[in-house]
Formats: sequence, structure tokens, C-alpha cells
Amino acid sequence: MSRRQGIDLGVIALPWRARVLWITLGCAVLVLGVFTFGIAAGSARMGVGDVWTTLLGAGSRTFGFIVFELRLPRAAAGIAVGLCLGLAGALTQTFSRNPLATPDILGVTSGAAAGAVVAIVIGGGGYSVGASLLGLGIPVVATIGGLLAAAVVYGLSWRQGVDSFRLILIGIGVTAILGGLTNFLLVRAQLTQATAATQWMVGSLSGVSWASVWPMLVVLAVAVPFALTQTAPLDLGQLGDDFSTGLGVAVQRHRLLVIVIAVVLTSAAVSAAGPVEFVAFVAPQVARRLTRTPRPPLIASALVGAVLVVTADVGARVAFGTEIPVGIVTAIIGAPYLIWLITRHNRKERR
Repeated sequence: MSRRQGIDLGVIALPWRARVLWITLGCAVLVLGVFTFGIAAGSARMGVGDVWTTLLGAGSRTFGFIVFELRLPRAAAGIAVGLCLGLAGALTQTFSRNPLATPDILGVTSGAAAGAVVAIVIGGGGYSVGASLLGLGIPVVATIGGLLAAAVVYGLSWRQGVDSFRLILIGIGVTAILGGLTNFLLVRAQLTQATAATQWMVGSLSGVSWASVWPMLVVLAVAVPFALTQTAPLDLGQLGDDFSTGLGVAVQRHRLLVIVIAVVLTSAAVSAAGPVEFVAFVAPQVARRLTRTPRPPLIASALVGAVLVVTADVGARVAFGTEIPVGIVTAIIGAPYLIWLITRHNRKERR
């Protein structure tokens, strides 16, 4: 048999698949397009030429203020949130071999959101919160909340191995408990704190700044290479745990690493924009169908997530006459897809 061609960088080895490569490049171009449109769209109308002229430093002072101070941070945040959630969803769906096993359903998003609400409520509604642990700020507290939720779900799901169906059921239960905890905090909070937390809980890119974007960029710079090192184990994992173990894959260590990467990515996105629902669920499945691969491709899933978030945010700003949170738009898109996927799965089981 001829050896399969690909990119081999030692710990990172990516097999060569022409369709995956072209779809990924196409998604990257599409991200650039929606990024430009996201900056151009708004009450002050700008053309694509105006956007790039301003970004290259040759625009007017007025356009410079609009682009660099108002719209560029929001567009960059949308792309970063989509990249984080798309990649996190691809990782969780792949290692569990279940398209329903996303950070939204496994309790990771709810854990990160609960941690962030604790920071907002106890810390007085600010980005930097009180003393001790909360003094680290919303991103760290959200990450801790996501990690704790993932640890609880994984621990309760363990029965000489982790079954994906049990993982999903326990994740749904933990999500419900964390939702109740979050509601309790909102009820007991002061009005200003509750208002700030409630607005954030819907999932919105309104008011984001570079202080919210940079933590996500740092997380992506670290998490993406680590995720790519798991490409081979993720491929082998589709054949079952016994087969993977027989080929030398440390299955439990691999799963733990994948979960940690997914939690950190999800927590970074949640801390910046709130729980933007269904992106981690829809983006990997769209990427898998576009590339026609057995599992969601990591980079393409991240790029599809970026396209979905920025497109939903632009639609939330310009299509409804008034601005609505991006999380509402992604929920409108994702919920019907979830229903269709579940009904399709049930029909297959009946055959």
C-alpha cells in the first residue's frame, strides 16, 4: 500500500485530503468576507473599499474612529468566539462519537456561565472582581466553572469507561442544576448586578472591547496546536476504544486532554460574549457534511463557527430594525437543527 501523503510536523500529523483542504480554504475566505461585512454594516454606511482603506491606515478620521474603536473589536470578538466554540464542539463530538455531545449539552457552557455570573454578582458587575479567587477576573472564574462542570459530568459518567449516551444524560442533568444555581444568584443579586448578568447571559457581542478579545486569542494560540496533536488519536477513536488501545493510544489520557482543551476554549468564549448557544453544536456538523469526512474536521469546524457567529451578529444588528443579542439568533438557527438531527437519529434506529 502507498503511504498516505500529508503534513508531518512531528507531534502534529495531518493527512492529505484534497476536499478538506479546499473546503477549509474556502471557509477561511468566507471568514474574511464576513469579517469585512461585519465592520461595514451599521448605521454609518461604509463600503468594502472604505473598510480596507481604513484598516490599512489611509481612511478618514471619522472612518478610523468607527472602524478601530467601534466595529473592529466586535468583529474580531465574533470571529474569536466562533473559532473557540466551533473547535470545542468538534473535539467533544469526535471523542464521544456523538453529534449531540457538545459543550452546551455536556454542562461545560453552563458551568462557565455559572462561574461568570458568580463573578459578576459577587464582584459587583465589573470585569475585574473582588478579592481572592474572584480577583482573577471573569475569564479565569468561567474556566474554573467549566472545568468543575466537566469533571463532575465525566466522573459521574465513568463506569469502567465512558458511554456517550450516559455522558449526554448526565450532562443534561448537570446543566439543569447549574441553570438553577445561576437563577438563584440572579434572584439574590442587587438590581444593577442582576441586570448586568442577565444581559450577559443571553449571549451578546454588544459592548465587547479588546480586553475581551485578547484572552480568546491567547487561548486559541495555545489550544489549536494542542488540538492538532490529537488528530491521529481522534481518527483512531472512531473505530472504538479497544482498537485505539491496541494501537497504543492512551485513551483516558487522550480524552482528558481533549476535554480540557474544549473546556478552556468554551470558557474563553463564554467569558467574552456569554453563552452563545448552538454554535458548538451546528458548526462541526456543517463542516463534516461539507468535507464528507467521518468526523468533524477541526480547522474547518472552527472556521464555520466564526462564519456563523459573525453572520448571526450582523443579522442581529441590521435585519430586525433593532439590535438583538447574537445568542438569540444562533438559538433560532440551532434549535430546529437539533430537533431534525434527533428525529433523523430516531428514524435510523427504527429501521
